[in-house]
Amino acid sequence: MNQMFLSSWNNGDSSVPPSYVQLPENRPGKVLSSSHEAIPVIDLGGGDRAHITQQILKASEEYGFFQVINHGVSQDLMDQTLNIFKEFHAMPPQDKVNECSKDPEGSFKIYTSGENYKKISIHFWKDSLVHPCPPSGENLHYWPQKPSNYREIVGSYTREMNKLSLEILEIMCEGLGLEARYFCGELSENPSVASHIYPPCPEPSLTLGVSRHRDPTIITILLQDKEVEGLQVLKNGEWIGVYPIPNAFVVNIGLLLQIISNGRLVGVEHRAVTNSRIARTSVVYFVYPSFESIIEPAQALIKGNNTQPIYKSITCREFRTNFYQKGPKVEEDLQ
Repeated sequence: MNQMFLSSWNNGDSSVPPSYVQLPENRPGKVLSSSHEAIPVIDLGGGDRAHITQQILKASEEYGFFQVINHGVSQDLMDQTLNIFKEFHAMPPQDKVNECSKDPEGSFKIYTSGENYKKISIHFWKDSLVHPCPPSGENLHYWPQKPSNYREIVGSYTREMNKLSLEILEIMCEGLGLEARYFCGELSENPSVASHIYPPCPEPSLTLGVSRHRDPTIITILLQDKEVEGLQVLKNGEWIGVYPIPNAFVVNIGLLLQIISNGRLVGVEHRAVTNSRIARTSVVYFVYPSFESIIEPAQALIKGNNTQPIYKSITCREFRTNFYQKGPKVEEDLQ
């Protein structure tokens, strides 16, 4: 494939390039219907606060995933955000590269498959845009200027995501017995936003959009494309399809929160599959701590429950370096 991005590929081709064909054991295989077993849906705008807290903790312990509705983010802003990223991915390849090359530190990235495309032999069926979006907005001048209203829309969206993520984390703190503002400040001050596009694939049974993985985050908030399934969650050895719910966000527990909760909340494996009919776009808000923050089981949970910490202390920078080098084995090294 000579094109730089999958979104520029000739969709008239009837087969995928060999480098995108997954090993047999990694191919999609059987998936449980989302109607067979669905991840919990939690209404943040209704009901008793204690009940909402209980629902979120239960979902975080049993699934590591849940969807939220009545979360306070307008449907109009959600639609505008999905559409602006669709416009971005539809731009000519060189325009996309130019819009992501302004930051001298290289923290704005546009790539196909993964950041290490040249170093891996089997690739994934997606294009991605990723960049930091700190609440302070100090790097806004490096953000894409095309499409013309990108900064305005994505800026508004990420500010809303910052508020929503802190609200969800505050509810989790109440349930865990931590101080309500435990995750404010350095444990949530380094978020990033990503948009993935999964173009139509002629042979979905042979490919993956994203391989099975867990997120190296505190939490992750996902905006799914309307009525285009692709996200799957692993539970009890079976893959569950997460059907998009109108005006809902998918929330999942990251490995950093699993460590801080001393294993009570679980970062669960998930993946993205492809389809042959239509492109799927997703927008992801990753909640990361500052690089120098210490990640360890919360002392209040250890002392309050008179338990031993499961995990060792590590800086977020060290954790992220180890995560990208070792993958799933990083958790074993911390125990």
